[in-house]
Amino acid sequence: MRLAYSFALENDLIRADAIEASEFPDLSALYRVYAVPRTVINGEGSIEGSLPEDAFLDAVLKAVTPATDGAGT
Repeated sequence: MRLAYSFALENDLIRADAIEASEFPDLSALYRVYAVPRTVINGEGSIEGSLPEDAFLDAVLKAVTPATDGAGT
């Protein structure tokens, strides 16, 4: 969570919120939180566990980068 907060401090387009999974079971179920930490990105992508900063950044970028169809379009 600390990295997410650090990223949010550096960029106004990033927002980071922490939620105690055991206190919000409905949100935990919605985002399929079975282990912590779980970082949910834009409600779709996610990262399980703690990662070094470079791996966390790579995972975030992968989650927010539109997939290509492989045809070069």
